[in-house]
Amino acid sequence: METLDKILPRALLIVSAGLLCWGALGLLEYVFPVLALGLQNGNFPAGLQFLHFLAIALTGTIFVFGYLGRWPHTPHATITMYAVLATLCFVETIDFGAFGGGATGVAIMLVEFTVYIGLSTYLIRSPVIRQRFAETLPANRA
Repeated sequence: METLDKILPRALLIVSAGLLCWGALGLLEYVFPVLALGLQNGNFPAGLQFLHFLAIALTGTIFVFGYLGRWPHTPHATITMYAVLATLCFVETIDFGAFGGGATGVAIMLVEFTVYIGLSTYLIRSPVIRQRFAETLPANRA
């Protein structure tokens, strides 16, 4: 866990900042299609496309600002957003053939789920994460 604690918090911060930017750009392209950034998936209905980028942007926003502001609910809010992203991934893969559909799409989806489970476990169990967000948590909840 010590090795992960040296690398993963900052890596999550960087990846989350990337998610925030990707989600924001996707939403901009959704609202202003003339931008044509190539982020939209033509196989997805408009509502799903909107939820896709909204969830990505929210996930990034929650972790970046929660981490920087030491918001005590950041780990659980981030885990909740991972569940939202996993749900969207399932719908996009099974119903709309994301990642190429078929066995390849399902395999990629399962890898994504594994990453979410691993990161969620880390956010719950890491002493460094607990310490970062423990200042405003009740002693018996840390």
